[in-house]
Amino acid sequence: MADAVAEAVADGRHLLVQAGTGTGKSLAYLIPALLVDGPVVVSTATLALQSQLVDHDLPRLAKAVKPLLGREPTFAVLKGRHHYLCLARLDSSTAEEPDDVLFESGSGGGTKWLGQAGRLGKQIQRLRDWANDTGTGDRDELDPGVDDTAWRAVSMPARECVGAARCPFGEDCFAEASRARARAADIVVTNHSLLAVDMLAGRHIVPPHAVLVVDEAHELADRVSSAAQAELTPDLVDRAARRARAHVDPEAHDRLTEAGDALTLGLAEARPGRLVGPLPETLRQAATLLDAACRFAVDGIGEIKSDDPEAVRRQQAKALLGELADTAQRLLAAAEHDVAWVENDGARRRALVVAPLSVAGTLGAHLYDERTVIATSATLSLGGKFDTVARALGLDGDDGGGDWTGLDVGSPFDYAKQGILYVAAHLPRPAASGLPDAAADELVRLVQALGGRTLGLFSSRRAAERAGEVLRARTNLPILVQGEEALPLLVRRFREEPASCLLGVMSLWQGVDVPGDACQLVVIDRLPFPRPDEPLAAARSAAVDAAGGSGFASVSVPIAAVRLAQGAGRLVRSTGDRGVVAVLDSRLHTAKGYGGYLRRSLPPFWYTTSPDVVQAALRRLATS
Repeated sequence: MADAVAEAVADGRHLLVQAGTGTGKSLAYLIPALLVDGPVVVSTATLALQSQLVDHDLPRLAKAVKPLLGREPTFAVLKGRHHYLCLARLDSSTAEEPDDVLFESGSGGGTKWLGQAGRLGKQIQRLRDWANDTGTGDRDELDPGVDDTAWRAVSMPARECVGAARCPFGEDCFAEASRARARAADIVVTNHSLLAVDMLAGRHIVPPHAVLVVDEAHELADRVSSAAQAELTPDLVDRAARRARAHVDPEAHDRLTEAGDALTLGLAEARPGRLVGPLPETLRQAATLLDAACRFAVDGIGEIKSDDPEAVRRQQAKALLGELADTAQRLLAAAEHDVAWVENDGARRRALVVAPLSVAGTLGAHLYDERTVIATSATLSLGGKFDTVARALGLDGDDGGGDWTGLDVGSPFDYAKQGILYVAAHLPRPAASGLPDAAADELVRLVQALGGRTLGLFSSRRAAERAGEVLRARTNLPILVQGEEALPLLVRRFREEPASCLLGVMSLWQGVDVPGDACQLVVIDRLPFPRPDEPLAAARSAAVDAAGGSGFASVSVPIAAVRLAQGAGRLVRSTGDRGVVAVLDSRLHTAKGYGGYLRRSLPPFWYTTSPDVVQAALRRLATS
């Protein structure tokens, strides 16, 4: 892999590399990157990998290549502005009332508000003390941390920043200092979200570079979609009205309040789910009122002068109003390349959301220009080919016309000897949501054969909770169910408590790394196709169908393949791991079209559909 990365950089040819767990792929791309003459940017999807690169891999490698280069290469982390303490926000907030964030949780009555105020006031004061000690202002270095509400009071989203030149604290800005360090570094480590924002903003945030390494590349398209997504909520409108109130006349504030009320009413009446065509009338009226009210308020704020003592607060108000107006106009346009939907889960969240139908065009236009891209992940080859992922990443995967190469470097693991893929082909085809009785019985037999040590990955919270109920009723094993305690605590207990079982939903499919005997059985209740009510997947599938293709084959099956491979990848994390991946969905064996495609997307485990064979194997593991 290291040789392939070096050749791709030398030739200026983009490279897709599938490298399984344990291959050392971070070292394989970092070593050539450190030898490149010019800055290299590495983007990751998770904080865990970012920390591994900066705290462990890069310090060792920089020292190792010093004799070759005659100097020790430098590296830096680049995050979004909201990750850093903002001295302007800190100066404008008070311990008694930190800007407007207290009012966000004040609907529960005066006592609750006072409690929130006291707690937040203490956290703000601790942040003030920390501001005098920290050299970076990076939230990740604050220990112990503060809650999100307190951090919002002292951090500045990029859209609300007036810029270093116009800010009275510009010379001491932590975010600007981080960018300066990044511009001077040989290796810049950032994240997919900031990389996406950089592309959408014209690539002026991340320092200029000739080589970009995208690790965990299977996540990139979704992160770009999220960055290009926008929403309208009553809380956002209320926040904008409160921020603008001191800077506009009463009429402007009243118009914002009325628009917020109209949005609240429209969302209360709207059915959750995807919106096809123009907005429903109540939501159309609300978006029209909001667009006009925001533009009227922006005009009322007027031009912000550099010597204005209220410049920061005015810019915050103006930026939020402008963003809401842009989102309202985008929703009203109902463009074919956008997908709109309503999220409504009762009192917790109501939102009108819009996102791009596809980001492949955006990636094709902005990701590869004037730089060589190395994209790597454990799941880039689906069904044995790179074409599907290449298309999703904006490369031409149909005829190989794109200037890219695909490489599967394999794995150091002997999957056929270390693991079994068992498909319960005798079970009925899954129908209703939840965990059917037959699947529950199969789950109990498998868990009892091993005596616990099971990670259960379920398609819905309802199914996970049902599995927990059944296992608690029919076994004496420690059963841990996601949602009953904080997830990090559950994962730690799963590692440390012998015979425990951890059951959960999608966040466990990628976020759990438990090598060794603690996890020897991974159970997947059903194939993880996107639900019919997932707006983006449904819209993308419908677009393929309308063009004469198969939306299910082009959209749903690849999504399931990536998710399934990530879930099955929880089993073997080291060369000493052994166990079983059990899929309780018979379609993985019986479906003539996509069943084989999905199996080819998985590690090459030894394959069986025999309950007796797999239970005997689990019993042997239990006594080994």
